[in-house]
Amino acid sequence: MTTFPRSPRLLKGGIVLVNPGTGNVQRIISLQYNPETLTRTLQAKTLGEGSDRSQALRLTGPPVESYKLEAEIDAADQLEFPDQNATVRQHGIAPQLAALETILYPTSGDLLTNNSLAAAGTLEIAPTEAPLMLFVWSQNRVLPVRLTDFSVTEEAFDPNLNPIRAKVSLGLRVLSVNDLGFDHRGGNLYMTYQQKLENLASLSTRGSFGDLGITGV
Repeated sequence: MTTFPRSPRLLKGGIVLVNPGTGNVQRIISLQYNPETLTRTLQAKTLGEGSDRSQALRLTGPPVESYKLEAEIDAADQLEFPDQNATVRQHGIAPQLAALETILYPTSGDLLTNNSLAAAGTLEIAPTEAPLMLFVWSQNRVLPVRLTDFSVTEEAFDPNLNPIRAKVSLGLRVLSVNDLGFDHRGGNLYMTYQQKLENLASLSTRGSFGDLGITGV
């Protein structure tokens, strides 16, 4: 059965890894199925309890924002046509899982280089800089993030014990200009996101005192 030609194309959420220096895209990871729910948490950045009363309403920066989502990965469709999906037939969904897992790893090349530097007596070895990770959820949400939590529940396996179905839980912490600075590529993307958020807020329907059952404040 073919899809109606005028039906809207279903957009997918996903992750883009970018070289923070050059801006070159290193990897694009699109979710096989969009999660049904997306949990967002925002924590205000203030001076905290006990601060000067004159500072009580002051915000020290953008809120600390985090995302939680659970995505499913399933090889069932590809396994119906094994001749066309040799990688899935040989490895199941292990490559898709590895693409997500390795976000948390420094590369093996970097580890070996740092080990060689340590063996040569180098006093200070700079930590490896990870790619800039972007969480993409529509054109209005392209966010620089850090992967904070990653868990996998593998639910089914092929005869060679390759996973063929899994649920992946991701925890993401948004990186704002407080984290990256205004001159960083990720900081620029964050400011674009906040400006789009402000534009959306301006489109919301304004309430009235009558809605609240009062005449004024």
